[in-house]
Amino acid sequence: MSHGALLTVAAGGVALLLLMIIKAKIQPFVALVVVSIGVALTAGVPAAELVATIEEGMGSTLGHIATIIALGAMIGRIIELSGGAASLAHSLMDRFGERRTPLALTAAGFLLGIPVFFEVGLIILMPIAYGVARASRKPLLVYALPMGAAMLTVHAFLPPHPGAVAAATTIGADQGWVLLFGIPVTAVVILLGYLFAKRMTRREYPMTADVYAKVFGDGDEHGSGAGAGPAPKAVVEGAENPPSFGMVVSLIVTPIVLILLGTIGTNFLSEGSTLRAILTVLGAPMVALLVAAALAAYFLGARRGWSSARISEVMGSALPGVAMVILVAGAGGVFGKVLVKTGIGDAVADVLDRTGLPLLALAFAMTMLLRAVQGSTTVALVTTAGLITPLLQRTDLSPQQLALVCLAMGAGGLSVSHINDAGYWMFTRLVGLEVGDGLRTWTVLTTAMGVAGFLLTSLLWLVV
Repeated sequence: MSHGALLTVAAGGVALLLLMIIKAKIQPFVALVVVSIGVALTAGVPAAELVATIEEGMGSTLGHIATIIALGAMIGRIIELSGGAASLAHSLMDRFGERRTPLALTAAGFLLGIPVFFEVGLIILMPIAYGVARASRKPLLVYALPMGAAMLTVHAFLPPHPGAVAAATTIGADQGWVLLFGIPVTAVVILLGYLFAKRMTRREYPMTADVYAKVFGDGDEHGSGAGAGPAPKAVVEGAENPPSFGMVVSLIVTPIVLILLGTIGTNFLSEGSTLRAILTVLGAPMVALLVAAALAAYFLGARRGWSSARISEVMGSALPGVAMVILVAGAGGVFGKVLVKTGIGDAVADVLDRTGLPLLALAFAMTMLLRAVQGSTTVALVTTAGLITPLLQRTDLSPQQLALVCLAMGAGGLSVSHINDAGYWMFTRLVGLEVGDGLRTWTVLTTAMGVAGFLLTSLLWLVV
């Protein structure tokens, strides 16, 4: 096929994918597989090679990411059910003081967002935000907006979250470098988001009656909320003796430190040295997360009286929630493999190359566009990674530059969370915002933070 025909097939495939997800409400995993098959056959992949192509794309992707996502979810689940999440949030609030409670909850969202998925983190921390708002008599949005945005930022930028892991794997970026650059970038973006949200929430937005009653007691949404009492500390059921702040932070930081040490050892220690070999093994993301999961199981489980059966049950309960996310990422790998097999990837790369736009700008803009039109950060990241990989393969990028491309895609995946995003509805319903106010606050804030993340990544690009 000519490049023009291949590009037409690619455009039709992406359009069909969006229609299936947005209009027909078909599960993204199914939509990605169906579109991949259709694109492969239309672009001339022999029927005899179709199944092998799908299996190769799925296997090569899941071989890298399935274990990482599953282990990350297990760590987050143990922290959640042991009471560690609530302990982390309350410890930060005590340390920051009453006047800086919004900043403390934002920091809690950042730290808890590393091992815990966005939706789960909201469910854990929102009752704490309710209690603080009730006690302070301040609008709930003052506490919830920067906290929620912090968790979404981590979800878009950092491993072990599925979109970031899948994007890094697809384009060949080292996750150690992604973390090394991504953690400070994410921290700065979250701080900027906190400052923006602080200014944004000077105006009071009306709350729906049901959420107002839940937070402040009976009364209309603008009323006094009579009967509201002091804020009780939210503690997970069964966690009468929650783990300490230091313990929770140590478990969150452990896999990050191991991965970073592995990257440093690979780049700065002589080949063949024993220390480099040890750090390489411990710094492999799968091994680092396995070590952290074992430590979490011991210190948050066995040491605190959980039986082996209870620990196994808790760790196993994390898997159903991430199974479909893993499959979506794998289906994204299938789509990427089809793009390469058919030659569509090279055709897309030619078009992108002729635009003259910098690689970072392309990665950011494509991810943001896909995020805006179909809603899912993970789908936007895996689709963009598949489309942009052939162009990246034509360039001689360093590991550091590949990591920055991954972060630029993360910035695009953070942006434009609106009415087609499940996270938008979850946040606005939990804080009692109407649709218009949700767009004026949550959507504007996430987009501003995404743009800030892209600008910071661009500055780092100039340095590396």
